[in-house]
Amino acid sequence: MFKPISRRAMLQGTGAALALPWLEAMSPRAIGAESLSKPPVRTAFLFVPNGVWPKSWTPEGKDEQYEITPLLEPLAEHQSEFLLLENLWNEKTAGRNGHWPKVPAFLSGGFVVRTAGRDMDTGGISCDQQIAKALGHQTALPSLELGVDEPYTGVDNVGGGFTRIYGSHIAWRDPHTPVPKEILPQLAFDRLFRNGPATPLVSGLDPRRAKVVESVQRDRVSVLDLVMEHANSVKRQVSTNDRTKIDEYMESVRDLERRIEAASKPQPRWVNEQRFDLKRPAAGIPDDHQEHVRLMLDILVLAFWTDTTRVGTFMFGNAQTGRNFSFLDGVKSSFHSISHHREEDAKLAEYQNIVKWHVGEFAYLLDRMRSLKETDDSTLLDNSMLLYGSTIKDGNRHTHEDLPLILAGRGGGAIRTGRRLIAPKQTPLCNLFLTMMDNLGVSLPHFGDSTGRLQGLA
Repeated sequence: MFKPISRRAMLQGTGAALALPWLEAMSPRAIGAESLSKPPVRTAFLFVPNGVWPKSWTPEGKDEQYEITPLLEPLAEHQSEFLLLENLWNEKTAGRNGHWPKVPAFLSGGFVVRTAGRDMDTGGISCDQQIAKALGHQTALPSLELGVDEPYTGVDNVGGGFTRIYGSHIAWRDPHTPVPKEILPQLAFDRLFRNGPATPLVSGLDPRRAKVVESVQRDRVSVLDLVMEHANSVKRQVSTNDRTKIDEYMESVRDLERRIEAASKPQPRWVNEQRFDLKRPAAGIPDDHQEHVRLMLDILVLAFWTDTTRVGTFMFGNAQTGRNFSFLDGVKSSFHSISHHREEDAKLAEYQNIVKWHVGEFAYLLDRMRSLKETDDSTLLDNSMLLYGSTIKDGNRHTHEDLPLILAGRGGGAIRTGRRLIAPKQTPLCNLFLTMMDNLGVSLPHFGDSTGRLQGLA
């Protein structure tokens, strides 16, 4: 008789733990473990900088009866698996700088404060982190943040005095704190399977928070309950802004305590028995940009497939990315510079090639997820919600209304795909986020600048 093995079993080493591949001994029947009765819904938000050329993006026709436009051609085979969303926007980006404040507002809908970096304020938590805050205790990683560009530093004085940090992150744990994204494939891969000497809930935290959380783990008591009287005393002596900061800090510690408590209790997981092999990537950043992007997308798929996390973000590039796309036929320019095409035919051709390439990489992600069966009648893509889009519509004019957005996947059956969904003009993008969170069981009265739920998804 073979001994059952936990799906969470690790090959242990000094300072590291490597996950085992799928084994028959790991099946729920073998170990008698509680497993989910149906696949969970996964959610990803994919950001593309520099907008699109609207005339080649927006189709003619209504509902299911629309023709794929030139920029959407890579998604032709997936037309039945996504919604083309229109007339959504972030109102608080109107009249602001063309790029920097729009990026952190993408998933929060907040008003981004102009600053050189010392007092960053995005106006709200991002949608992905709101989801992670509610559901992150159910998986090994609360969320996964990936990208391909290193975070920017400095201030864009030409662009209005905004810190470039704003343009480097779409995931914000709170209005003042971006969630670092991983750009090295090997390290991103290792996040799924490797822990350092400290628990993942402690590793990488601000040292003050790490000490707090370590004491919680040791004593199994809430340090907040122990310090609450003193904290209230301090709050009576400081400004309103400082009281807000203290409240945010303590809420973040409370959130970590909840996750630690949840981690001590085994959580039901979804176990996929089909294989999805992905070798550990080599060190460093691949020379080939497409290989880099696809490795990161594969890692996102693996994270969802193994139920290591259920929410993630991916940035195809930072705001104003200067990446040169001369590896594409007919392209000799960088993405941001050519987005200011002035409607000149030669420049427009280059710009559209770059935009179309990004759509093609999104199609690659859908291909991968569609190929993975989770039940007899559903795939990983069917059980996901993937939002792809940019924070500006027209790259040349930096228009902020009617953002170019695609929502792929059926969300476990909650979304009716294969259509062009035209919302009323100037509908808050946060209305979509509220509805997506509803599908995940995260019910909020409002989020960001929402005015209600987005109608028509089902």
